[in-house]
Amino acid sequence: MPSHVFADHAAAQPPERGAVDALISQTRRLRGDVDAVRREAVADQGDPAGRWQRALCDLAVHQLDDLDDHLAQLRDGPPRAEGEPAAPAAHRPTDPSRPTDPRRGSLLSRVGSAEWNLLTDEASWSCELYAILGRDRAAPPLSLDELPSLVHADDQPLLTAMVTDCLVDGKPIDGEFRIVRPGGDVRQVHMMGEPVLAADGSTASMWAVLRDVSELRRSQRVLRETQESLRRRREIEQTEHRLAVELQEAVLPPWRGALRFPHNGPARLDLAAHYLPSSVGSLIGGDWFDAMELPDGQALLSVGDLTGNGVTVTSGMAMLLGALRGMAVAGAPPGRLMGWLNDLLDATAQPALGSAICCRYDPATHRLAWAQAGHPAPLLFRGGTGRALTPPSGVLLGAACGAAYEQAEEQLLPGDLLLLHTDGLVPRHDRDAATDLLLSLAPRLTEARTAQDGVRALVEEFGEAAREDDACLLIARC
Repeated sequence: MPSHVFADHAAAQPPERGAVDALISQTRRLRGDVDAVRREAVADQGDPAGRWQRALCDLAVHQLDDLDDHLAQLRDGPPRAEGEPAAPAAHRPTDPSRPTDPRRGSLLSRVGSAEWNLLTDEASWSCELYAILGRDRAAPPLSLDELPSLVHADDQPLLTAMVTDCLVDGKPIDGEFRIVRPGGDVRQVHMMGEPVLAADGSTASMWAVLRDVSELRRSQRVLRETQESLRRRREIEQTEHRLAVELQEAVLPPWRGALRFPHNGPARLDLAAHYLPSSVGSLIGGDWFDAMELPDGQALLSVGDLTGNGVTVTSGMAMLLGALRGMAVAGAPPGRLMGWLNDLLDATAQPALGSAICCRYDPATHRLAWAQAGHPAPLLFRGGTGRALTPPSGVLLGAACGAAYEQAEEQLLPGDLLLLHTDGLVPRHDRDAATDLLLSLAPRLTEARTAQDGVRALVEEFGEAAREDDACLLIARC
């Protein structure tokens, strides 16, 4: 029975925390320096240059706050799907001057300025503001009454309300609206401003800075959509993984620990198996092991691997294993059984390739008949040594329609230990190197008193290694 495979795997690791933390520290130091400059830049309300400097400092502080947030997100990694455990929160100094709500500005683009004198009805625009609004620089600047003519019809009430609150109640302006340029291009504009008071306390003029934040808002939308897509994909992967695990556990043999055949009478075949999950990724593959006592008293032993991973592959493995059991119960010998499995896999709606070994063992005579389809040969351990059985010819299942599979026989002796396994049991080694490593364990395996002892020795040797693919092993001791 396979070991329990957790449905939730660790998310992809964020970049090196030390490097990002250093950038965050630099950003916060720079933010403090800019804040000091901003405090020094507070000038007389009637000084346009002072107001301009202060506005730029405000925007720079907003920009650095955004950078701080983005670096923190980079350090902490992508957003987690619902139900995933949250990462420990990193310590972050609290700055009461920073707004708690999402800020309006970011990614400094060209900034334009304007001032509307309420006493003389004069207006002055910077060259940058003409460019932002798409106006000809030779044209006179628009008055406050004319400015809404550039604004999208749906946003005109918002602009009117902000200007009224500024002029009547002295509230600062901080908002966004859409403008429609002469060519029909719609842009998103962020406006910040405040009233300029006369000596008697009345409102003399209103000044404002405006910038085009269209690209920023577009980037933010893309980011939100990407995050939502990532969240949905993770949820789908987790659901698929859970389904694959449940299907695999339902299909693989229900016995745990040791199994002995025949069930009734003196035991002549001692069996044990183990499933090793992949240590990377969130989906499981199509590896299987199986052992079943047949009606004639013989035993069916098989291991196999269907290429790919996920629910589709696991369901394909379930179909293949069910067919294998049915044909074995009907008395099909291993070679013919492999041929029928190949035809079945070739005819499925979801084409796939698979490797497998099918053995039929007679406990009374210790005779083993077996066939293989592109799979590692069984390893026989006897008298302190081990060897790979000579494989009969057989291509991968699903590789060629109508392929023929030869059958081989091997005479086993009491005390022999037979190992069947899938690729991936020995990680980071090709098939020949993996076979050599397994055969080097012959002294330990031949000393194993039970099949379960043999499984335990292999799991101790290879179970903790990082593996890119899952693996199965089945040990039979005569």
